[in-house]
Amino acid sequence: MDGGDNTPTLSRDALRELDRLCVENFAIPSIVLMENAARGIARHALAMIEERGLGAVDIVCGPGNNAGDGLALARHLHNARAGVRVLLARAPETYKGDALTNLTICQRMGLAIVPPPANDADHGAWLDDAIARAGAPALLVDALLGTGLDRPVGGQLLALIGAINARRPRCPVLSVDIPSGLDADTGRVLGDAVRADLTVTLGARKRGFGVPGAHDLLGRVVVAGIGAPRELIERLADPA
Repeated sequence: MDGGDNTPTLSRDALRELDRLCVENFAIPSIVLMENAARGIARHALAMIEERGLGAVDIVCGPGNNAGDGLALARHLHNARAGVRVLLARAPETYKGDALTNLTICQRMGLAIVPPPANDADHGAWLDDAIARAGAPALLVDALLGTGLDRPVGGQLLALIGAINARRPRCPVLSVDIPSGLDADTGRVLGDAVRADLTVTLGARKRGFGVPGAHDLLGRVVVAGIGAPRELIERLADPA
């Protein structure tokens, strides 16, 4: 569904509490929440691919759970016969938890996975080169950083954000949950932020989405459910 004025809005702390209560009080495994999210994102990604006549999908995965959503998304897009590549911003052995589970599944499925540079070379140049190898215009999926970000982005991740933005508009961008580099509470840019054409936000809109200027980074916003109880989302949401 499109994120309108009547859609619940959650703060960063409320999002953490939502995840915790889903697992602890409602016995919903966190990987089930991630799987539900990936299915919702895949639906919008496939529509975007068809609408724009894109020939490939490059999913840029960062170090945390946002990457796990991207990795789960890769599986569903592959099964839908989209040409998918996963571009890892971190070494495979650094992934943990649900993100590691989805990375392992992608590896065993034989999906195309591009590892990061072997040294601290310019990650921006690495991403430029990797995307250029796709040939046909690709959908870029931003699964770098999620709602937990609360400090300025720097180093390799900052370079990757710049490289993603440099590929627009030839390669449209879909951000998973929130454009990387955007503060979920304040709507401020933390160093730099991805400029998305579409943001598929998970569970509910984020508090910072309503801040003037955030729209320029978000593009169109749609909300994808994660299977969390509706009453729980409404209880944790900001006042209307």
